[in-house]
Amino acid sequence: MADLRDAEPHGGKQSEKAAASGWIGSALEYYDFFIYATAASLIFPQIFFPSGNPTVAIVASLATYGVGYVARPIGAFVLGHFGDTHGRKRVLLVCMFLMGASTMAVGILPTYQQVGMLAPILLVTVRLIQGFAVAGEISGASSMILEHAPFGRRGFLSSFTLQGVQAGQILAAAVFLPLAHYMSSDAFHSWGWRIPFLLSVAVIIAGYIIRRKVDETPAFAAESAHGQIPQSPIAQAFALSWDDMLRVICMALMNVIAVVATIFGAAYAVQPAYGIRFSADVYLWIPVVGNILAVLIIPYVGKLSDAIGRRPPIIFGALSAGLLSFAYLYFISIHNVWLAIATSLLMWGVVYQGYNAVFPSFFPELFQTRTRVSAMAIAQNVGTTITALLPALFAAVAPPGSTNVPLTIGAITLAVTVIAAVAAWSARETYRIRLDDLGHRDAIPVEKSLYDRLRAQGIGEAGLAKS
Repeated sequence: MADLRDAEPHGGKQSEKAAASGWIGSALEYYDFFIYATAASLIFPQIFFPSGNPTVAIVASLATYGVGYVARPIGAFVLGHFGDTHGRKRVLLVCMFLMGASTMAVGILPTYQQVGMLAPILLVTVRLIQGFAVAGEISGASSMILEHAPFGRRGFLSSFTLQGVQAGQILAAAVFLPLAHYMSSDAFHSWGWRIPFLLSVAVIIAGYIIRRKVDETPAFAAESAHGQIPQSPIAQAFALSWDDMLRVICMALMNVIAVVATIFGAAYAVQPAYGIRFSADVYLWIPVVGNILAVLIIPYVGKLSDAIGRRPPIIFGALSAGLLSFAYLYFISIHNVWLAIATSLLMWGVVYQGYNAVFPSFFPELFQTRTRVSAMAIAQNVGTTITALLPALFAAVAPPGSTNVPLTIGAITLAVTVIAAVAAWSARETYRIRLDDLGHRDAIPVEKSLYDRLRAQGIGEAGLAKS
C-alpha cells in the first residue's frame, strides 16, 4: 500500500492550487465565452445583421455562435500540442490572454447600421479567436488538476474545472440581468450590451495572477526530465488512442443539452418571431438558477465517481437529460415560465451533471501523459463543435411559425444523448487505475478493497490538512 501511494501525487497545497486555478480560470474564460452566447440569442440579431428578415437574422446570429466552435478543433491541435510539449501551465496562460483580448474586442465592434456587412465579418473574426483560445482550457486545466490529484480523489478535484465553467455562466447571465432590467431598451441595445465584454479585462489580470502561482505537474515534469516528450504528440495520440478519441467525440455530444437550454431555448423563448415572448430579463434567470444548482451538485457527483466509477453517472445523465429536453421545450411552448424553470433545474442543473462533473476526470484518464492534452482537446472540441452547429440547424428545421418545435428538437436531442451514453458504456473504466498506467490498454485496476482503503485514507488526510 505504501509503495502505491508513494508513486502517486500526495495532494497538499499544489493540489489545492491546481484545483483553484482550474476553477477560477475556467470561470473567467467561460464568462467570456458565454456572454457572447447570451448576446447572440438576445441582442446580436438586431444590431449586427439586416433587420428586414427576422428569421434570417436569428439563424445568422446563432450561426456566429457556432463559428466559435468551428475554430475549436484548430485551437485544439495547436494548443494541445503546446500543452503536451511545453507544459500544462504555459498553455493555460496562453488561453487566458487570447480569450480576454478577443472578448474585449467584441465590446468595441461597430454595428450593422454603422458599417454594414463589415460588422458581421468582424464579429465572426473575433468569435474565431475566442473559439481558438477556449479550445485548450478544459483539457489543459483538467490535465493539470488530474496530474496533481492524489489517488482516489481525481474525480472530485477534476470536477472543479466544470464547476468553474458553470460559475462563469452564472456570472455571464448575472452581468446581463441588471443591464437588461434597469436600462432602457434603447440604451441597452445602443451601448449597454458592450459593458460585459469590456469587463473582460479582468480575465487577463486575474488569470495571470492566479495561474502563475501553480507549479507544473509532476507527471509532465518527469516526462520532460527523462526526455520522453514526443515531437508530435498529436500523431502519437491518433496512433495509440484513436478509438478512445472517437469515444470522447461521441460523449462530448452531450453539449447538446447546454445548447438546448441556453442557446436555442433562449431564442425560442425570447425572439418575437417565435411568438412566445418571454421577457429577456425573466428568461435569463433560467440558466442562472440552473447553473447555481449545478455548482452545488458538481463536487458531489465528482466524489461519487471516485466511489462507483466514471461510466455510470455519465450514462444516467445522458439518457435522463435527453428525455427531459422534450418537457423543457414543451413548457416554453405553452408560455409557462415556472414549469420551464423547474424543468431546466432538473435537466440541466441536476441530471446533466452526471456527465458534466465526470468528464474532466474521465476524458484525460483515457490517455497517456505524453498525449493527454492533445488527445482530449482534439476529441472533446470536435464533439462540441458538432453540437454547437445545432442552434442554427434547430432554427432551420423548427423556424418561427412551426407548430412542433418541442417534438422536433427534443427528438434530435434525445438521439444525440443516446450516442453519448453508448460511447460511455463502451469505454473502459478508469477510476481505479494508477496515474502512470492511465491510457495503457493492459493497465490493471487496483483491487477494489485496497482502492477504497487508499481513498478513505486520502480523504482523511485532506481533512486533517484543512483543520
